[in-house]
Amino acid sequence: MIVDVSAEVLENVRLSPEFNVLSLAAPAVARLTRPGQFVMVRVRPGLDPLLRRPFSVFEILRDDAGQPRGISLLNKIAGVGTGWLYRAEPGTRVDVLGPLGQPFAPVDPPAEAWMVAGGVGLAPFATLAEALALRGTSMTLFYGARTAEALYRTDLFERLGARLSLSTDDGSRGAHGRITGPLEQALDALDGRPVTIYACGPTPMMRAVSALAAHRDAPVFVSLEPVMGCGMGGCYSCVVRVQAGERGRFVRSCLEGPVFDASTLVWEALPAGH
Repeated sequence: MIVDVSAEVLENVRLSPEFNVLSLAAPAVARLTRPGQFVMVRVRPGLDPLLRRPFSVFEILRDDAGQPRGISLLNKIAGVGTGWLYRAEPGTRVDVLGPLGQPFAPVDPPAEAWMVAGGVGLAPFATLAEALALRGTSMTLFYGARTAEALYRTDLFERLGARLSLSTDDGSRGAHGRITGPLEQALDALDGRPVTIYACGPTPMMRAVSALAAHRDAPVFVSLEPVMGCGMGGCYSCVVRVQAGERGRFVRSCLEGPVFDASTLVWEALPAGH
């Protein structure tokens, strides 16, 4: 089921000069959302910007009784619409359509769950971590960013019971370099334990994660972030190529994704910005 609601901004927490977490009163969306799904957001009335923007649902917000009361979005300024969301004040309203797309399938014990996030690729993992915690699944968040200051909301994952394995490009927190370094070390130390890997971030990172895991027979599921015009399959702006026959076939990631089995993707056909 998909709903379209006018959601009030409850809170706007600015994490940095370009990132913020926006909390929205959208209980109907929150009740329906499964881990890894996304919403399309119209930031304000009128034609500027013309199109809605896709956002992974970051958190499911709950009241004191544990009932869903809204969602949050992890936003990065990239243009007019995302800039407006960065500046939005409590009490303003935005239109939210969702939840949309295919979700993650959380694994159960004894399998472990490893979430690999690069930058804003952290966004789909808070809902997944909550689902894993309810199952009692052991989980680790591998999270990389440019600097220590750009590693956002790690406390949220620690509260849900996730172990953290961090890296920064400048070495200011965690391992020095890309997050695939700590991931490779962890894979080498698995010693036969079953693990399912979930990844979201820059295409080169996800492709590297897929290659590392393939050598160890660990399944990988990725959340793609292509440009989307409508989020419901009408505009064909989000097509990606999957393996089928000699030439593959194109699918709409808003319908058959954004979550894909990494082994089914034609990685060479994905733009680096995905």
